[in-house]
Amino acid sequence: MSDLEKRKVRGGLVVSNKMAKTVVVAVETRKVHPLYKKAVRRTKKYKAHDENSACKIGDKVIIVETRPLSKEKRWRVTEIVSTEKMVETKPKRDK
Repeated sequence: MSDLEKRKVRGGLVVSNKMAKTVVVAVETRKVHPLYKKAVRRTKKYKAHDENSACKIGDKVIIVETRPLSKEKRWRVTEIVSTEKMVETKPKRDK
């Protein structure tokens, strides 16, 4: 078994690209609740290295586990699966 086969691979959505060469990827998992048998969605955010700063908000990407690159960055973007335009909006305020 090679070293690349042992690494964890996740697919997710880019939610932030405001840092230099870093993107925040939200990975959603679904689990069935043990008692109520209802599917529950869990979202976890990972900081991933994006060497060419090619990722934009809304892109679907595949990330792979790598050596620690900084305090919180342990993932690397391997490929951009699809690109979608995403419009950032500010939340409405109720008066």
